[in-house]
Amino acid sequence: MILRYKVSHSQRLALCRAQARFHSTSLHFYQNRQLETYAAKEAQRLSLRQLVFYGRCMSEERLIKNANYVRTELPVRIAHRIRDLQALPYVVVMQEGVTKVYELYWSAFEKYTYLPSAMNSDLTSANLLTRLRRFPRIETLEENERFCTFLQGLLDEHAVVIPNLSLGLTLTSQHLPPDQLDAFMRRMLVSRISRRVLAEHHIALSDSVSSRNRVTSGEDGHVGIIYTGLNVEKSVRRCTALLHQLTHDSEDPWPSGWPGVIIEGHVHAQFAYIKEHLEYIVFELLKNAMQATVTKYGKKSDLPAILVTLVAAPDCIGMRISDQGGGLLSPYIRSPSDLFSFSHVRNASRLEQDRLGPLRTVCASPTGMRATVEELVQRWKDDWPRADDESYMQNNPERKSGVGHRPRLGIGLALCNIFARYFGGSLELVSLDGWGTDVYLRLPKLGTNLEGSEV
Repeated sequence: MILRYKVSHSQRLALCRAQARFHSTSLHFYQNRQLETYAAKEAQRLSLRQLVFYGRCMSEERLIKNANYVRTELPVRIAHRIRDLQALPYVVVMQEGVTKVYELYWSAFEKYTYLPSAMNSDLTSANLLTRLRRFPRIETLEENERFCTFLQGLLDEHAVVIPNLSLGLTLTSQHLPPDQLDAFMRRMLVSRISRRVLAEHHIALSDSVSSRNRVTSGEDGHVGIIYTGLNVEKSVRRCTALLHQLTHDSEDPWPSGWPGVIIEGHVHAQFAYIKEHLEYIVFELLKNAMQATVTKYGKKSDLPAILVTLVAAPDCIGMRISDQGGGLLSPYIRSPSDLFSFSHVRNASRLEQDRLGPLRTVCASPTGMRATVEELVQRWKDDWPRADDESYMQNNPERKSGVGHRPRLGIGLALCNIFARYFGGSLELVSLDGWGTDVYLRLPKLGTNLEGSEV
């Protein structure tokens, strides 16, 4: 018996449009030999120490040199990722989220790629938008300012990459072996982080040269986006305060709040690192520990505290976060490391509607997802439920305990793992089912590790 499925007119139109977009883009790609040239080049990976040393004594000449490095390096890294996307099975690339990322990457590559004819025209305001598609060599501070504006525009445009990739690969996980899917996502996300680091670091250095950046000294003084004396305890306390602030709002129906956090060990530990990366990891880990604790014990005033142990080893900064939230026991998870996977074959909870719904919402939002603490906090505030929302009080232990309404995209831990590994660190989960979870974070301290090999 042959089963026939009815396809609506709108579905046929959407499929035709998707096929047309993919066909036109891929055809354009194969007709353009510049991508072949850039994809054959090897990315010039950097270390934190190199970024700090070069940016510490910034001058106009050094800034222009850095601008041209970024200008020529970014298209190489984008070309590698376009190649990865082209190597995926057709059915995966045709998924709407993945197709959107493909189009964004191709558009970015076109904007970066230089054509000789661009040198024959100036960069006046009248033709700025046209010439940015083939950004020429930067020679002056004025041209660097325009380049920074260009970089910021691409950063904003690519904010939708993470949720779209996650949604697309989740929905097509059955077409890729889990190891292959996770390796692809790791390459895509490490490369994305590396490009954002290069772009944001250059913008910050440009701000410092033009005296727009006022935070240049003090305990957490920084060079570009790298804080040279990042106080680990201070970051943990900031993340804790933000979480407690979110649960002690005047509209909070659970005035008991979430568990306290006890910090012990080498509480004065400092090292050079990207503050946004560290605090994103810490915020996510503390949030998960607090959610698990409140879910297990409910609305109590004497919830067991989260214990954070800091260790300043000779070559790394270590952190252990211990909770008593019952562990990671779940019918969806066979191993704690499966929580780092983007494949629903390893983590079936990725197909739950309360994960896919918020993920689709973020995909449709022009602000996308930048993976910062400030973004997480704002998303929580925007998603706060009304006290009289009947659906809010459904028979759900997470909702009753005050954590179920939070927007849970299901990719926080996976991103934490990517951030930790970017400069050679590690993240490990140890579940004591029935009791709690210990999370071990290790980040290199010396700054000599190169960026991830997947840049």
